[in-house]
This record gives sequence, structure tokens and C-alpha cells, in this order.
Amino acid sequence: MTHSEFFPPHEGVRLEDFAAKLGLQLLNPEAVDLLVCDVAPVYRAKEGDVCYMLSRKTASELETCKATAIICDAALADLVPAGIQVLVSKTPHIAFAKAGAIFHPEAMVAFRNTTTSGVHPSAYVAPSAHLEENVTIEPLAVIGDGASIGAGTTIGAGSVIGQNVKIGRDCSIAAGVTIICAYLGNGVIIHNGARIGQDGFGYAPGPRGMDKIVQIGRVIIQDNVEIGANTTIDRGTMDDTVIGEGTKIDNQVQIAHNVRVGRHTAIVSQVGIAGSTKIGDGVQIGGGTGVNGHITVGDGVQIAAMSGVIASVPRGEKYGGIPARPIKDFLRDMAELMMKSEGRKKKGKKADG
Repeated sequence: MTHSEFFPPHEGVRLEDFAAKLGLQLLNPEAVDLLVCDVAPVYRAKEGDVCYMLSRKTASELETCKATAIICDAALADLVPAGIQVLVSKTPHIAFAKAGAIFHPEAMVAFRNTTTSGVHPSAYVAPSAHLEENVTIEPLAVIGDGASIGAGTTIGAGSVIGQNVKIGRDCSIAAGVTIICAYLGNGVIIHNGARIGQDGFGYAPGPRGMDKIVQIGRVIIQDNVEIGANTTIDRGTMDDTVIGEGTKIDNQVQIAHNVRVGRHTAIVSQVGIAGSTKIGDGVQIGGGTGVNGHITVGDGVQIAAMSGVIASVPRGEKYGGIPARPIKDFLRDMAELMMKSEGRKKKGKKADG
């Protein structure tokens, strides 16, 4: 891939300064003045690029690597070809993530549609709304009565910020987002098309149909949360829906009313979490998983993709399958099913013969 016009390369950082910013050890002290300006995968990295390597399994990719520097563990340094500088790290994956932020800070927030700051003439900001300094409101955005937006925050084109919504400082709200009945902390990123604070799905079934239950709670999103494109987070029925500090939510996730998600949890695409469930701190939920309502998923739990969680999961456990169960049980069940399937195939072949 050639350099993208969407994310052009950095003007360059001295390798010594780059290493110092990331706490890396530069093995060749004579290379301090080399410039690095971008990140790239090992197999197509060129001069000026920085890449990273986690395992000897990918050593074959070094044959086409022309990078200026590679970030890796000390145990892999001997694999790096001559002429490519080695930056030693005990956590190369994390170091590489931070490297990308140095070269492309604009890619660390929701994509902006304009380069100008301030309030665009086509946007509507209610007279009673409060905007701190250095707020950017892109074209056709709507800021409702009594809304409050903190300094350094950007509201994307066509987004709607409802009445009395409070958004903290240095937030990045992409285009086409709707936020109502919600309070957001600082450093929150919300990507295109997300819907925050709409009605939860609450009805009382009766002999003449479904009577709607009022949804009068809020959504509380704490600091440094990131929410993916087209994700929906319903407001609480009478309590709040809460997303804890530092949690990362992928695209196309549904979080229902009264759900409480802990801190630094990761929820992958197409997960659905039913109402009033509690998700702990540091939980990882794989893509396509369904989580039942009114249960608790403990701290540090890992749930495999495409699982169905129907009951509470104790803290620290690894679960998978439908219904979700301890991962060892799930893998054993799958192995037994495969053995039975192979046995049926063999019997079928003998019968045909």
C-alpha cells in the first residue's frame, strides 16, 4: 500500500527521540539520527517505517522488510537483518500501538470531515446550550437546549446532541451520531452512526397486547470510553445504563437498558447484552455473543466468540459455546461431537461398500 492521502506520513522523528518517548532500548547507538515517519507491517515496510515482531513464526516476512527499525523482544533481536535497527521492548505490541499514535494522532479519534474549527454556519446550537472554548461543531449538527459540551470536543457533521446532554472535554463525536438522555466523561470517542440514550425495550404484555413501560433513566459513559460505529446503547428504565472508564466497544453492539459495564472491558462486534446485566472490570466478550438479562459476568471473564451466555459467570473464568460453559468443557464437548461425526461417516462408507 502506498501512503494514504487520508493519513499521510509524519514529517519524521529522530530514532533516539522516538525510542525515548516509548521507553525503548536502541541497540545501535550510532543510529540515533536516523528518521522514522510511519508504521507498517513487516513484509512491506520500507525506509522510514517502523514495524514490530512478536514471534519467530513470522521471521520469513523479514526477507522483504526494508524498515528503518523493528520493535521486538530481546530474544528476537538476532533475527533482524543487518541494516535494520532494533528497538527492544518487553511489550512490543503495546509499544507499536503507541508508535502509531505518535505518527498519526489524527487517527486516534473519530474521523473529522472538516479542517476548520468553531461552529459551522449550517449547524444549529440552541441559545441555552453551553460550549466551552475550542469546541468544533461540524456542518448540520444540532445541539439541543441546555446541552453542555466541554473544551476541545468535536461534534461531527449531522450529529444530534439532545436536550440537557452533557459531554466532557476532548471528546470526539463522529458524523451522524445521536446522543440523548446521556452524560459523557472526558476523552470519549464515539464513531459514525452510533445511537446513545434511546428508549430501552420495555413492555408489559397483557390480554390486549403490549403496554409500553416508560424509560426514564439515563446513559452514563465514563472517561476514555470508545464506542464503535452503529452501536446502540439504551437508556435505563428507571436506573442508569453505565459504561465504565476505559471500556472499548466495537461496531454494531447492542447494550440494553440498565446494563452496567465495568472498567477496561472489551466488547467485540455484534454482541448483544440484554437488560439489567452487570459486566465486570476487564472482561473480554468475543464477537457475535449473546448475553442474557439480569445476570452477572464477573471481573476478568473471557467469553469466546459466538457464545450464548444464559447464566452468571464467576470472576476470572473462561467460557464458550451455546449455552456458554467453562471453556475446557466446551472444547471437550466439541471434540466428542467431532469424533461421533467421524464415526458416523466411517459407518456410512462401510455400508455403501
